[in-house]
Formats: sequence, C-alpha cells, structure tokens
Amino acid sequence: MKRAIPVLVLSVAGLVPVWRYAPSDGTTTTAEPPAPASTPSASSSADGSAQVVKGTTVNTEKGPVQVEVTFDGDRITAVKLLQQPNHPQTEAAVPKLVASTLQAQSADIDAVSGATITSEGYVESLQAALDARG
Repeated sequence: MKRAIPVLVLSVAGLVPVWRYAPSDGTTTTAEPPAPASTPSASSSADGSAQVVKGTTVNTEKGPVQVEVTFDGDRITAVKLLQQPNHPQTEAAVPKLVASTLQAQSADIDAVSGATITSEGYVESLQAALDARG
C-alpha cells in the first residue's frame, strides 16, 4: 500500500506530457501565403569577382525554402537562406546544411536528421542555383 500512492502519482505525471502532446500540423506561423515558385536568378558584383545566384523557391509542407549562393570564381563562398520555414528544427538545421554545402562545394549533401523536409527543399533550391550559374 505504501508503494501504490507514489506509483500512481508518477504514472499520472508521466502521462500528462503524452496527453498534452500536439504533433506538428505542417503549417507555418507566418501570415503571408507561400510564395509562388520562382526562377533562379544570377547577378555579379561590380568588380566581377563574386557572383550571387538565387535558387528557386521550393514550397514544402513546412513552408517555402529559397537559397542564395555566393560564388568566388568556381568556389561556393557563402549560402544564405532567403526563405525558410519558421520551425525550431529548421533553425537548428540551417547552419549544418550551409556548412555541408561549403565543405562539399555542391548540392550533394546529406539531409539533417529531424529536418528532412527542409533539407530536401534546401537541396532542390541549391541545385537550381548551381544549375542557373552554369
């Protein structure tokens, strides 16, 4: 009998988070509608050394993803996300995706665990930017 009360209390305490759990419904918290798919665009700096190329906007279940890639010659020197889902997993995945891109110097990178949908949108937009550059 002495063990029954703590066991009951701990069981209820353990079940409360399960009852309160709300899975992601795949919507974003932004008020603006998803942007339509765009075409890649490229621009060069005044001295001609750096080239900035925007990838297409990829509409994912979590929200739109669009990258902007900066090249110095043939090397990718920077990747910036112009659009990304407002989601904690996405925010944690972006630095990993950018670092992988800078290391691989291509769109042949692995998805980040827990942010697979965003990773796939990132790679698609990145590949479109690389293709637009030529």
